[in-house]
Amino acid sequence: MATITANTTGKKTVTAPAARVTRTLLAAGAVAGPLYVLVSVAQGLTRDGFDFTRHAWSLLANGELGWIQITNLVVAGLLTMALAAALRRLPDLGGWAPRLIGVYGASLIAAGAFRADPALGFPAGTPDDATTVSWHGMLHFAAGGIGFACLIAASFVLGRHFAAAGRRGWAAFSRTTGALFLAGFVAMSAGAGNTVGNLAFTAAILLVWAWLSALSVHLRKHVPNA
Repeated sequence: MATITANTTGKKTVTAPAARVTRTLLAAGAVAGPLYVLVSVAQGLTRDGFDFTRHAWSLLANGELGWIQITNLVVAGLLTMALAAALRRLPDLGGWAPRLIGVYGASLIAAGAFRADPALGFPAGTPDDATTVSWHGMLHFAAGGIGFACLIAASFVLGRHFAAAGRRGWAAFSRTTGALFLAGFVAMSAGAGNTVGNLAFTAAILLVWAWLSALSVHLRKHVPNA
């Protein structure tokens, strides 16, 4: 936990060493999304047979180059857990938000450790109608479901926090992100390989990473420079 001391005005403030750590953790949270998206899109554009309109990014963990997406998921998870640790250090955000975001970060690591099964013709050579689900494929889906649920919950927890603080813009941004991410996840789950559902979920992924990055940058501005 961050060290808190009372200053001469009677307000709580974070000491310089704790502030440095918190700012570093928030910086890690800020780069998590852009890095994950950049690496995923680069692979999608260069991997043979990958189709953004049909394939979820998690399928990139398959094939001989699958280690890149596995690493991408693990790194994104660690950086997201760093954000959760930063939230825990902030005096007014140490409740459920860091726990929920921390679980989401852990779920990304688990999703990398337990890769999704090949499907819908990817990697190249996989039958379009492949339906076999392995043990690691089941664990991948379980990790995703738990992580996404926690992320959605975190968006509403933070939305309530910002609303109570009178930050209506951030409250709306947080709640809208959670609602749209839920809608995108439901759309994707309703039809594997469906173009509309897959693109809706991709848009939701981009939105939620943008929200987490913007949140990290916003909070970092309010941590004093040591």
